[in-house]
Amino acid sequence: MRVLGSITNRIFLASALLAMLSIAAAVYFVSAQLTAQTEAELQRDLTEAATLVSEQRHTQFDNVARTARLIADLPKFKAALDTADLPTLIPIAADYRSQAGADLLMVTGGRGEQLVLIGETAARPMVPISDDPAQDAKATPAFWLHPSGVLEVVSVPVPLGPEVLGVLTIGTLLDDRRAAQFKSLSGADIAFAIGGVVRASTLGPESRVELGSLLSSPSPSRIVIAGEEYVAVTQPLGPGHSITDPAAIIMRSRSERLRTLGAIQATLGGIALGATLLAIVVSYAVARTISRPLASIADHMRQIAVTGDLTKKIPTKGQAGWDDDDAHTLASTFNMLTDSIVRFQRDAAQRERLSSLGRLSTVIAHEVRNPLMIIKGALRTLARDAATAADVRDAAKDIDEEIERLNSLVTDVLDVARPIRFDPAPTDINAVCRAAVQAAGAGHTHGPIALDLAPALSDVHTDGERLRTVLVNLVTNAQNAIDGRPNPRVVVITQQLADRRVAITVRDNGNGIAEDDLPRIFDPYFTTRRAGTGLGLAIAKNIIDAMGGSIGVTTRQGVGTDFRIELSDAPARAEG
Repeated sequence: MRVLGSITNRIFLASALLAMLSIAAAVYFVSAQLTAQTEAELQRDLTEAATLVSEQRHTQFDNVARTARLIADLPKFKAALDTADLPTLIPIAADYRSQAGADLLMVTGGRGEQLVLIGETAARPMVPISDDPAQDAKATPAFWLHPSGVLEVVSVPVPLGPEVLGVLTIGTLLDDRRAAQFKSLSGADIAFAIGGVVRASTLGPESRVELGSLLSSPSPSRIVIAGEEYVAVTQPLGPGHSITDPAAIIMRSRSERLRTLGAIQATLGGIALGATLLAIVVSYAVARTISRPLASIADHMRQIAVTGDLTKKIPTKGQAGWDDDDAHTLASTFNMLTDSIVRFQRDAAQRERLSSLGRLSTVIAHEVRNPLMIIKGALRTLARDAATAADVRDAAKDIDEEIERLNSLVTDVLDVARPIRFDPAPTDINAVCRAAVQAAGAGHTHGPIALDLAPALSDVHTDGERLRTVLVNLVTNAQNAIDGRPNPRVVVITQQLADRRVAITVRDNGNGIAEDDLPRIFDPYFTTRRAGTGLGLAIAKNIIDAMGGSIGVTTRQGVGTDFRIELSDAPARAEG
């Protein structure tokens, strides 16, 4: 049997050979181009990083020089320097150094004597300072030795008319921290050297000796550190170009680029091999036998996604014009998945209903039982033959109070379950806070309630009565939180955030809210108090959200809790 005797074999072999030759040629060309482009890009990135570091350093120096001139011209600084009173001059200089963010601030008197030195005292100039302060007071960079880097300083005169009171010197330390900042900006590793020694580097202290060899090497050059190859360029920081002059070394990892290139080449090889195998295996009529059943399954999936009807099943046998075992398995598995999702949704909904019913039942059982027992006791009093008129009045009063309590419970449950109706109007927030504190404080002895109200607080268009209800609830909760605490205190604070936007904070020094309970405090029926219903905070959040505001909480265990409400003049979302 001839291999080429069949047209199928001829098409198969020709297609496979053409695919292999085309893929091999493409992979070789792309790999060569990527290698050349990677090397060129590495050099380009190194140049760009060196330029960026130089520009950033010059910008930093210009800012320091400008700051030094501004400080030198300040009357307060001049007056302190003129008096040469160190107790006056030192705090002023320290404050200016802090504001300038400088690592070194030095003040020299008119005769060259050093008056103030704050900051990197371990630094020393490369060249001794002259006795003439005006000679050193030039706004050009100078570089000082420092054990952990290079101190770049600028000195400016402090003039007073035609005289020079002294010299102000401000310095910035080019150390490991500064090198890391430059690295985050440029993406390149940075080292700083002075006196022929590398004193700071992003590659760590152990690399400094090896990096020192770059100071005498032509740029760009290559170096291997800890098994990693770098391409480096040495950039002078000052006008000098000798090995002892200050310099910055900018490095890009060549090994990292080669690893990336190797990964790309390996991926290309894998793709080439996969494409070749795919061309061999799938070159003849396989795509059609796969695409038809998959297209039919995908169409049914799309219909399910559009309609959301998980009960719609994918036909698995002989109904779509195909009968493929793999497609049949896929369709059956998808049908099983939809059945599982439907069952899970049904079970989850049932569990949620049972959970809600259980929580509500607990609340109703607890809150309804006590009023019913009191009403029952009152009815027994009425049923006695010897009941007096006073007994009847007391029993009627008890029944009325407990009915009111039951009605309040029903109202709370309905407030959580249904939209709340509002009556917005211009509202004096401070007045609402006073009324809420008065209402919450009546009959309570947990501790004092203080008011810290912002004066001239603007009115807000909101429902004042609903807001008072929320504040009464929050203040009552705060009073319960401080019960038994030493020096208990609750404070209601108001603030003006912006034009017609205010904040109200209810602060207590109680035990705080447990970390596990914090995400659930606004959930209906959640409470940590034996006598609580778990509806107060849920209702408060419903009210504030519906009025277009926000309510949040911050707490610290053993320190206290802040509930903060923010309201603006936006119209309330009143709903019926």
